[in-house]
Amino acid sequence: MAKADGPFNEMGMSDEVRGPYADIERWLREMPSDKLELKRREAETLFRRVGITFAVYTEGGDPERLIPFDIIPRVLARAEWDRLSLGLHQRVKALNAFLADVYGERHILRAGKIPERMVLGNESFRPEMQGFLPPAGAYTHVAGIDIVRLDPDNFYVLEDNCRTPSGVSYMLENREAMLRLLPDLCGMHKLAPVSHYPEDLLDTLKSVAPPACRDAPTVAVLTPGSYNSAYYEHSFLADEMGVELVEGGDLFVDEGFVYMRTTQGPKRVDVLYRRIDDDYLDPLTFRPDSALGVPGLFAAYRAGRVTLANAVGTGIADDKAIYPFVPEMIRFYLGEEPILLNVPTYLCERDDDRKYVLEHLHELVVKETRGSGGYGMLIGPQSTAADRAVFADRIKARPADYIAQPTLALSTCPTFVEQGIAPRHVDLRPFVLNGREIRVVPGGLTRVALREGSLVVNSSQGGGTKDTWVLER
Repeated sequence: MAKADGPFNEMGMSDEVRGPYADIERWLREMPSDKLELKRREAETLFRRVGITFAVYTEGGDPERLIPFDIIPRVLARAEWDRLSLGLHQRVKALNAFLADVYGERHILRAGKIPERMVLGNESFRPEMQGFLPPAGAYTHVAGIDIVRLDPDNFYVLEDNCRTPSGVSYMLENREAMLRLLPDLCGMHKLAPVSHYPEDLLDTLKSVAPPACRDAPTVAVLTPGSYNSAYYEHSFLADEMGVELVEGGDLFVDEGFVYMRTTQGPKRVDVLYRRIDDDYLDPLTFRPDSALGVPGLFAAYRAGRVTLANAVGTGIADDKAIYPFVPEMIRFYLGEEPILLNVPTYLCERDDDRKYVLEHLHELVVKETRGSGGYGMLIGPQSTAADRAVFADRIKARPADYIAQPTLALSTCPTFVEQGIAPRHVDLRPFVLNGREIRVVPGGLTRVALREGSLVVNSSQGGGTKDTWVLER
C-alpha cells in the first residue's frame, strides 16, 4: 500500500483500514491470489461475450478493445457520497444557468465576471442558439463531472463534461459483472443501486419533450454509427431504454417535424438523445460536408418541434478555459459558496500565467482547452526536455489553446495487477441528469491508471475501470 507520506490511500494503511473498506480488506486477506486471477479472467470472458468494447482507430491493428476491469471495487461511505452529490447538484445547476444566460441576456458577461471574449470568441460558443430557450430551460441533460480526491475530506472537480459524456454503460455493466462474479462480496454490503439509470434517463428525456408534442413523447438515440468509439454505449442505452437507435440517414425533416423511417412507415420523433457533435448535426446549419446529420434538424429544434439532448452549444460550459470560472458562476447565479473545489488553473492566454507556466513546465500538467481522452497533454514530472520544448513552442504560438494545473497526487485504491494487489491512481465520473429536476446517480464510473505511477486513467491510453460502491449504511 501507499506510504504514509504518499498519495491518499482510500482503503487506508495496513494498520489502519478506513471503515468503508473493512470488509473489502478482510476479503482480500482471505482470498488467494490464484482465485483473484480466476475471477479477473472470468470478468474478461464475460465482457468479451457481452461485447463491451470501445474503439481506438489511431494505433493500427484491431480497433475494438476491452476496457480492463478491476474486480476490487472502489467504496464510498454514504456521508462521503451525500456531500459529493450535493456539490454535483449545485455545479450542474450553475452550469445550466450559465448556458441559459450566455445564450440569453448575458448578465454574467456584463457584470465582468467572465471576460466576454473568452465566451463569445470561443469556437464552442454557438451564436445560432442565441435567444432560444430549450424546454424546461434544460441545456445539459446528461453531465459527466470528473472528480479527483486528494485527501479524506476534499473532492476536486477536474473537468466538466456537458456535451456528450460517455462511460455510463461501463458503470452499469461493471455493477452487473460484480453481482454475477462476486455475489457473496456484494451481499456483505448494502449498496446503493445504479440499475435504474436507463429508466431515469428516459424519464429525463421525456420530461423535456418539445411544446409541439401532444402525446406520449417518442425518444430515439442518434449515433454517428458503428465506427464511433462509443457505439457500444449508444446501442446499449437505446436497448436499455427500449427506444430506437438511429443514424442520420434514418431520419428526415418534413414540414418542420422530424421523422424516422420504420418498417411501418414514417414515425415522428420528439426527443433525440444525440451522441453526435454540434458540427455534424445538420449540414444546412453547421458543416455542409457532414454525412452524419439531418438536413433541417436545427430549424426543427429552434421551432420547438424536437428536443435535442444535450442542447446545441453546451460545449462552452465545459471548455477548459471556462472551467476556472465555474466557482464564480455558482456565486453569481445561486448565491452560494461552491461545495466542490476547483483545481488551481493557469490560463496561458494571460501574460503572467503564461510566464509562470513556461518557467515551471517540469512540474505542471498542461492541457489543450478542447482536448479530451488524455490526448494533447503534457505531464511535466514525467516529461523529457524535448517534450517540454515542443509544448513551450505550442503555448507561445497559441496561448489561448492551453491551460496548466499543478500535478495532483490523485488518491489510490487497491487494484489487482500483474504484481498482485497494489495501489493505483483513480478518478471518478459521476453522471448527473437534468430535466424538470436534477438527479445524481449514486456512484459513477471509477477509472484507474493501471500502470504504476501513471496518472492517466483514460481507457484509450491503458486505463481500466472499477465498480463504484456507495454504501447505504
